[in-house]
Amino acid sequence: MAFAFSGFEGFEKRLELHFFGDHPAMLQLGLRKLDFECIQQTLQEVQCTVVSAVGNSYFDAYVLSESSLFVYPTKIIIKTCGTTQLLKSMTPLIFYAHTHLGLTLSSCRYTRGNFIFPLSQPFPHTSFNDEVTYIETTLPPNLCFRKASTMPSKSSSHAWHVFTATTDSHALYHHNYTLEICMTDLDPLHAGKFFRRPADGKSGDSAGREMTELTGIDGINPHALVCDFAFDPCGYSMNGMDGEWYSTIHVTPEEGYSYASFECVGSRSSDVDVVHVLRKVVQIFRPGAMSVSTTSLGNEVWRKVAGAVEPMGMKLRSCAMDQFPDSGSVVFQTFSPLRRKSTH
Repeated sequence: MAFAFSGFEGFEKRLELHFFGDHPAMLQLGLRKLDFECIQQTLQEVQCTVVSAVGNSYFDAYVLSESSLFVYPTKIIIKTCGTTQLLKSMTPLIFYAHTHLGLTLSSCRYTRGNFIFPLSQPFPHTSFNDEVTYIETTLPPNLCFRKASTMPSKSSSHAWHVFTATTDSHALYHHNYTLEICMTDLDPLHAGKFFRRPADGKSGDSAGREMTELTGIDGINPHALVCDFAFDPCGYSMNGMDGEWYSTIHVTPEEGYSYASFECVGSRSSDVDVVHVLRKVVQIFRPGAMSVSTTSLGNEVWRKVAGAVEPMGMKLRSCAMDQFPDSGSVVFQTFSPLRRKSTH
């Protein structure tokens, strides 16, 4: 049997779990009270580790060896790339939340794009059907309102996979939006900034800080507290904290399978300027292909996307929309350049 070449898989898998409890005092810190040992054991199941961490009065943010983890009092977002087994975090997280903190799972959302190297993925990430089956058998039966969907685009290499489950189809836990941007075929000059110099003598944190400043990532949201990390010999991760809102970036810069992602959450009342964010992200990476997935209750955010990036030379190629219990609408848009810009 011939095996296809496999580089590092940049496309992340993303899991968001919401919990509830009966004790108001417990909910003030909630999941943030989980012992670090519990977090480490959960990440061991996934096959990744913590490399850097920061917290504020709202949540804790961890940079992982493969992407990021965010822990709020009543929700956890975990996002991992490579050949990690993200869904194996579900059982320990549900168990620790219930037995250590008295919290019960109330909703679950799983999203990902199309893998660049799908044949390299281990079970249960061998197909979206396998992932859905695994999630459904792991979830408690009270999360009975469930939906799985693959949102297509005009390109066979781009699709958006979404699974949601909730205890109440009308319970909307948030008035936020989530913006998930996936970029491939990065401009080589821009991707080259995410390689470290051999034997640079720097720690991952200090090399990460240098990349943040050199690339202009610190200008996406100047108000954010940034926790950044540069991998050796290449690659970059960053978590940003701005009050209760997070942003995160992950970069796999190797030519042939270069990839970068940007994700942020906000609300209609937050100060995040979505148009500025989108334009800065395109400017920093200059991708050959880009998808933008917007999850929200309204249409204010996704309608801004094309208008923000088309002046940057990106053309809207496809747009798909679907509705999900508890999450509201998910809009999946894909873009590619009108022509490849020279970088000066």
